[in-house]
Amino acid sequence: MEIEHDPAGQKFFIRLDKEEAVLAYTEVNKILDVHQLIVPEEYRAHGIAEDLCLHVFNWAKNNGYKIIPSCPYVKEAFLKKHTEFKDMVVEDYF
Repeated sequence: MEIEHDPAGQKFFIRLDKEEAVLAYTEVNKILDVHQLIVPEEYRAHGIAEDLCLHVFNWAKNNGYKIIPSCPYVKEAFLKKHTEFKDMVVEDYF
């Protein structure tokens, strides 16, 4: 599955037949507030959410961004499993 980036729409996404899996963010001063992750129900439990998060965190790291994990999945599941990204997390910017 190819992960695409739509900077104008402030999202990373994967096209899935007639739907999309989406990781939405808001960008401010080289910080991405990752606030919403949507994976259509029939595609859940296939690693799509983790793949999107890995892609976004690696993209952010390679481009000098920090991340605010406002999305519960990112904060409660992804970052607990992928502690290698903890130095990129900003909790109290706003």
